[in-house]
Amino acid sequence: MKDDRMAFNIEAPDLTQERVGNVGVPGVWHFDSGKQGPSVLITALVHGNELCGAWALKELLAHGVDLQNGKLTLMFCNLEAFDTFDINKHDASRYVDIDFNRVWTEERLSNTSLVETRRAAALRPWVEQADYLLDIHSMHEPAPPVVVAGTLPRNIELGVQAGMSEYLIVDPGHPDGVRMRDFGRFGQPSDDACALLIECGYHGDLASIAMARFAVQRILALSGIMAPDRLPPKWLEQHQKPVLQPTVLTVTEPVVAKTMDFTFTEPWQGMEMIKKQGTIIGYNNGEPVKTPYDNCTLIMPSLRQLIPGVTVVRLARTEPTRND
Repeated sequence: MKDDRMAFNIEAPDLTQERVGNVGVPGVWHFDSGKQGPSVLITALVHGNELCGAWALKELLAHGVDLQNGKLTLMFCNLEAFDTFDINKHDASRYVDIDFNRVWTEERLSNTSLVETRRAAALRPWVEQADYLLDIHSMHEPAPPVVVAGTLPRNIELGVQAGMSEYLIVDPGHPDGVRMRDFGRFGQPSDDACALLIECGYHGDLASIAMARFAVQRILALSGIMAPDRLPPKWLEQHQKPVLQPTVLTVTEPVVAKTMDFTFTEPWQGMEMIKKQGTIIGYNNGEPVKTPYDNCTLIMPSLRQLIPGVTVVRLARTEPTRND
């Protein structure tokens, strides 16, 4: 039986104008108010089939950027992957050569032989100059939106304050590479640059666009560079309010596929809480994958990008509610 939740209901945006940019680098737009304030970077299309962020940035550019202070950079990242987008096989346009969100190390950025590493190297100066990063993504499977905050306290605090989604994920990243949100200043405990990654829901769900708009609104408001009344009117018509107390989930371990022989015991969608320790949730090359503790939450389980070495699910523990 066909799962209607997997229907892809978002059209690919026409980015003919947006890909021109205004700094000499395709897909990069930079605005400077001329007044002192933080530099905010908002990124979309880190993966070529994740369209919600591209729609949000397109709408913001069409409306016009009117900063109160500081600087704003809007970046359409993996345009070559996006250019291969086919709604009937959208997973294939996630990347061309390598996952763009696993290349953020000196070694990989110096590799000029891959589409994604060349593009990341070209975008690197704009990533390094940012005091705030909002990296907009969507998910392989239908599931509630989540904010991924990394492990540093300042990012977790910003994620809670932003209240973009019901769930905030604390995790160190992936074994197969470094994410942009963990690169450079964003991953340094001694720095003050902040980064949030938001997963806005399923790739093809129209609601993911509304979530992307709201996330942009929140990071602009919290950074203080652009008030909500300067945003597109239809964004404000959503009447979306911040979540007062997101549920904080700390990832204790990723489950990484050893081979192509990985199966789940159930069609997990994400955010399921498995009550009993030792429950088998899947088989990894024939070996059972068991929950390591009671009340274990499954974060973004998916086999849609299955290859050896890829994270197929993250296991997380719920943190106590803060009462401050």
